[in-house]
Amino acid sequence: EMRLVESGGGLAQPGESLRLSCTASGFDFSNWDMFWVRRAPGKDLEWVSMITSAGDQTNYVSSVKGRFTISSDDVKNMLYLQLNELKPEDTGMYYCGEGIFVSSRWSPRGQGTQVTVSL
Repeated sequence: EMRLVESGGGLAQPGESLRLSCTASGFDFSNWDMFWVRRAPGKDLEWVSMITSAGDQTNYVSSVKGRFTISSDDVKNMLYLQLNELKPEDTGMYYCGEGIFVSSRWSPRGQGTQVTVSL
């Protein structure tokens, strides 16, 4: 059974950093593109970032470019999202996923990890 468990969220002040982790199990992690999405309070899911299975290509939503960095570790079956220069608008529940994100068809496997950016 595919399983993804997010962790690393918390409360941060604007300008601070957090590192999110996603622990994968039950599938061949190294063969899958992976992504992060988030849901801000009262808003729809927003795709945030993706990384190819080879780790050689990444992409980001424009609002986080230059501040967030996605990475993966095939040995540990881990996906990461480094969040720097956090802003209040980064607040939300963050989820990881495998494959291609299609908002109308996707539901999270894990419980997500909450990021709250506030003074």
